[in-house]
Amino acid sequence: MRLLLDTHSFLWFIEGNPRLSRHARALIEDDANDLFLSLASVWEMAIKVSLGKLRVTQDFQTFIAQQCSENRIEFLHITLAHTAAVVPLSFHHRDPFDRLLIAQSMTEQMPIISDDPAFEIYGIERLW
Repeated sequence: MRLLLDTHSFLWFIEGNPRLSRHARALIEDDANDLFLSLASVWEMAIKVSLGKLRVTQDFQTFIAQQCSENRIEFLHITLAHTAAVVPLSFHHRDPFDRLLIAQSMTEQMPIISDDPAFEIYGIERLW
């Protein structure tokens, strides 16, 4: 199964954070699943690092590349179709990064691993 990781799911997984549900962890650890991290999430993390709200153990680019490589996570690039899919979305969710993840999940027909129940309002499959 192709799965999109929400930003917090990626971070909680690589940190070993117990807030990541057992089911979500099992899905991420299952080699049968293809994992994707949106470049929107990478951008969000870069902003948080620059603001001092997120700390990484090495150079940001190296850190992200290494974590994705070690955990067999591919990058999901942002396309024109993804950004266009944001336009008709209702504003149940106001976070611009989450809105793009919702649009990517819809466009790619890819479930998202997230603890955010607001995603379900958009009719996408949320796994937790």
